[in-house]
Amino acid sequence: MSDVVVGADGRSRCSWAAKEPETTYHDTEWGFPLAGDVALFERVCLEGFQSGLSWRTILTKRENFRAAFSGFDFEKIARFGDADVSRLLDDAGIIRHRGKIEATINNARAALDLIDAEGSLESFFWRYAPADDHVPGSMTTSPESVALSKDLKKRGWRFVGPTTMFALMQATGMVNDHAVDCVIRDEVTAAHLRNA
Repeated sequence: MSDVVVGADGRSRCSWAAKEPETTYHDTEWGFPLAGDVALFERVCLEGFQSGLSWRTILTKRENFRAAFSGFDFEKIARFGDADVSRLLDDAGIIRHRGKIEATINNARAALDLIDAEGSLESFFWRYAPADDHVPGSMTTSPESVALSKDLKKRGWRFVGPTTMFALMQATGMVNDHAVDCVIRDEVTAAHLRNA
């Protein structure tokens, strides 16, 4: 299977981005450096919900997730209780998985503790960004994603395994995993240079 696919617009993209909504996500978000604690918390949660499912499922339900989880404002989610869990389990617009719902609430509380200890989610997560010598498509985990997963689990986070954390690193630009011949790869590289 090729690393890239040529779209109707004649541009070569990573092979997983052949159709919408993946194409727009790939071209505008995936791999670009992500900043901000709420934005990073959203991505951690969505990567956890995606575990075992297709990313397309998450993308098509993303706005529903944002509505159901207060825009991923972890300070609000940390106050969710049993009634909120019941409400979320009844919400057909999201993934109704009790363990993942409860993990999101748990992780919101853990995020507050982590910020108290480290200053911000952004600085904490980005300290695990791998060196810039990553070969695209070469792995599903990394030593850095294993270390991040272990650190988060030690701090009480759930649904943050090494593969999920590597997917987070790909999605948030901690690693540029766009295929070498993908037209977006150079845009992501340029975005990293601007943020350096």
